Amino acid sequence: MTWDSEREGGYGASDLYISFRQENGSWGPAINMGEDINTERDATYGSITLDGKYFFFNRIFLGENLEESKANIFWVGAKVNETLRHK
Repeated sequence: MTWDSEREGGYGASDLYISFRQENGSWGPAINMGEDINTERDATYGSITLDGKYFFFNRIFLGENLEESKANIFWVGAKVNETLRHK
């Protein structure tokens, strides 16, 4: 499961986190997805493609006003998620 949250010790105002289902059915701890995903910008709306190959997310660039603000969509190989599973 992935979600965005503002937490102490993050990279920016909003970072993406991941949690994995444990053998007993509970969810594991929140793991910050790291500097390859999170920056000083807001990272939001993370999702994995149905085939499990790619992880897509938004990064928000705030301007002086709403008209100057924008969001871009980024993607990485979903292998980043499996790397985090072992943390």
